[in-house]
Amino acid sequence: MLDFNSRSATALHVNAAIDAGLEAQHAASAPRAYLGGSRLGHACERALQFEFLDAPKDVGAGFEGRTLRIFAIGHALEDLAVAWLRAAGFALYTRRGNQPDGEQFGFSVAGGRIRGHVDGILAGGPPIPGLAFPALWECKTMNARTWRETAAKGVLATRPVYAAQIAVYQAYMDAAVPGVADHPTLFTAINKDTAELHHELVPFDAALAQRMSDRAVRVLRACEAGDLLPRVALSRDHQDCRQCAWAQRCWGLPG
Repeated sequence: MLDFNSRSATALHVNAAIDAGLEAQHAASAPRAYLGGSRLGHACERALQFEFLDAPKDVGAGFEGRTLRIFAIGHALEDLAVAWLRAAGFALYTRRGNQPDGEQFGFSVAGGRIRGHVDGILAGGPPIPGLAFPALWECKTMNARTWRETAAKGVLATRPVYAAQIAVYQAYMDAAVPGVADHPTLFTAINKDTAELHHELVPFDAALAQRMSDRAVRVLRACEAGDLLPRVALSRDHQDCRQCAWAQRCWGLPG
């Protein structure tokens, strides 16, 4: 029988191999050459510039294997949520033709420099007060603490990046799917720790969508002109700066 130290060593070696494989796959993937609609609500416009320009991240700031595993688990849980909603009678479309290899629903504007992909479109379903069709469906997975806060206070109050994403997607998807800006989005949050589900209806916020669209244009124009937009904070001790993948680069620049 293997002792504890042997089992621990085995786990370390296997995990290292898995993480190395995931990191290699991620490194080999093509960089995103556009400003993602899901990111426009980020607090710092300069960080959005670095992201759009694919500026090298600080040493040690790239996605590690554990983070990539977390992302993968989130995608798998979203696939489960799709199956659950369909089993409940919702006509939920995630790809054109609802085929696994179909093109994902999304939008592309500003010459393809601003894009977004929606989790799904609801074309029908059980009678739910306030829910009308067609409607966008957005799904996020969260740890227990974040999920409890979101469920208690709502996505608009607790997750501004998600709220901005929903507004932008409703605005830009309405041309392809008329009506989605007239009807609330169904937002689903999955508690990764307990499998609890939170659902809420998010009406279209045209003013927020316009602010985010203006922000995207501002970021693109600054990138074209070679200008640096202001930082979100006056000190690198700010929470957003401490978590930023470009903090060293940013604070080493003037302004």
